[in-house]
Amino acid sequence: MNEAVQSNRAPAPIGPYSQAIIAGNELFCSGQIPLDPASGEIVGHDAKTQTRQVLANLQAVLAAANFSPADVVKTTIYLIDINDFAAVNTEYEKIFEVSKPARSTVAVAALPRGVRVEIDAIAKRQH
Repeated sequence: MNEAVQSNRAPAPIGPYSQAIIAGNELFCSGQIPLDPASGEIVGHDAKTQTRQVLANLQAVLAAANFSPADVVKTTIYLIDINDFAAVNTEYEKIFEVSKPARSTVAVAALPRGVRVEIDAIAKRQH
């Protein structure tokens, strides 16, 4: 049976979806954008600042499900400008410095609310 995950430390979904779903020993996290969980406002205008908030939101969802960044096995990064790749990597490697999950990065035409970056993740319990 799948279990929805909800964290008050991450933004509430802005559509008909869950922040994450636990399916057995795996966690499927919806994409996070750089919204402040309390205000719902976009944090930052540049890719580096926005990525920092996206990763904080993602970590809050992981923690709510009793997972950690070390449990993440795959991420997908969506960018509106592929030239933001290096700035995103600077913040990304602070969180995934050791675990280095598999990853895809794609440039897209647009993201919700006009943000620069969105990241989703799949995690698996290590035990």
